[in-house]
Amino acid sequence: MAVFDVYSQYFEAEMTFGGVERKAALVTLTAESEAGNIRYTAGVTFFPHKDEEDYEVSYDAYFEKVLFEGKGRRSKKKDEAFLNEIRDVINELTKDANGKIFWDKPLRDARYE
Repeated sequence: MAVFDVYSQYFEAEMTFGGVERKAALVTLTAESEAGNIRYTAGVTFFPHKDEEDYEVSYDAYFEKVLFEGKGRRSKKKDEAFLNEIRDVINELTKDANGKIFWDKPLRDARYE
């Protein structure tokens, strides 16, 4: 199986999960391809981020949603379509856990593969 991190970016965030205050989040769009099938997943994990050097991501406050799964392959058109909706998807995923991402406060530049 080939796994591609189509997009990933760190942002300032707020959430308390498992009794731990979280100050940052890693947002991802991942594509997994195998035997003529493709799966796109949007994910977010919140972590403490105690200082500028702390990117020790914890995976207990992780939320994901499968955006597409079926026959096909990865394409720029699909990547762009899912990137256009990722903020809304992530906001919906974290709403029930009272998570908030400050989209206008990235901690690092976005990475694309």
